[in-house]
Amino acid sequence: MSAHTDTAGHGAHHHDDHHDDGASHGSLKEYTIGFVLSVILTAIPFWLVMGKVFDQSSTTALVVLGFAAVQIVVHMIYFLHMNTRSEGGWSMLALIFTLVLVVITLSGSLWVMFHMNTNMMPMSIHEMKNMP
Repeated sequence: MSAHTDTAGHGAHHHDDHHDDGASHGSLKEYTIGFVLSVILTAIPFWLVMGKVFDQSSTTALVVLGFAAVQIVVHMIYFLHMNTRSEGGWSMLALIFTLVLVVITLSGSLWVMFHMNTNMMPMSIHEMKNMP
């Protein structure tokens, strides 16, 4: 064997073995877009809460939860690089699964918070002192 074949066989061209499986590693432009969107999707809900834009807090909570869901999607696309091409579509399946879990979690949390006041036993301090 010649020295040239030994070197080529032991990784001299390992940088040429890059294949495109659809997975993106991200560029500065993509990270910048993701960062700007994340800042906007954080600043708007912050302004909505601090500025008391809506009269009812439930409306504010729904809008903030909507922005949170959109921000999750932005993070998954721009920072985790999930799309339909990467990993044979499994990344998109993970994105859909995550969205289903987010919807279940958010709706369950809202349901619990909304009904918590109704289901709590109203007691005054005097009634609590008389409890066994």
